[in-house]
Amino acid sequence: MKRLLLPGAALAASIALAACGGGSSGPSTTTSATGSTIAVKSIGGVGNVLVDSAGKALYASDVEAGGKVMCTGACTSFWKPLIAGASTPTAAGDVGKLGVVTRPDGSKQVTVNGKLLYTFAQDQPGKVDGNGFADAFGGRHFTWSAVLAGGETASSSGGTTSTPSRNDYGY
Repeated sequence: MKRLLLPGAALAASIALAACGGGSSGPSTTTSATGSTIAVKSIGGVGNVLVDSAGKALYASDVEAGGKVMCTGACTSFWKPLIAGASTPTAAGDVGKLGVVTRPDGSKQVTVNGKLLYTFAQDQPGKVDGNGFADAFGGRHFTWSAVLAGGETASSSGGTTSTPSRNDYGY
C-alpha cells in the first residue's frame, strides 16, 4: 500500500509546486528549530538518532558534501530542511559539531559535522522510515540516511555507513 501512495503523493506535490510557480522553499516546506534544535533519541533497530525539537528523526543525503545544498524545489516536499531561524542552533547531548549553511532562498539550514539536516515528511516522532531511501529530484539521485549521535550516518540495517540503498517511492 505504501508503494502505491508515494508515487501519487509525489505527483500531487509536483502539481502543487508547478501551480505555485516552482521551487521556492517557504515556511510550509521547512522544519523550524525552536528551543534545543537537536537532541539524541534511542530508536529501536537504528540506535541513538538525532531528532528535531518535535522528536522527528534527522537525515542527511549522500550528495550534499561540503555543505552544498542540492535538495531544493520538489525535493523539499518530502525532505524538510531543518532551519535554524533567528537563533544559533543548539543541541542536547553528543550530536557532533553544529553549523549552518545558507540555502538558495536565504534561510539558514542546520548542519552536523557538515551534513545538511532534514526531516522526512512520511515520518512520525520516534520513527525512522526514511532511512535508506533512494530517490531522484531535479536530475540528481539522493540516498538518505538517519544521522546518529556524534554525526555519523546509519545504514538501512542499523549500522553506520554513508551509502545505504533502498527505493520505496516505487519509481
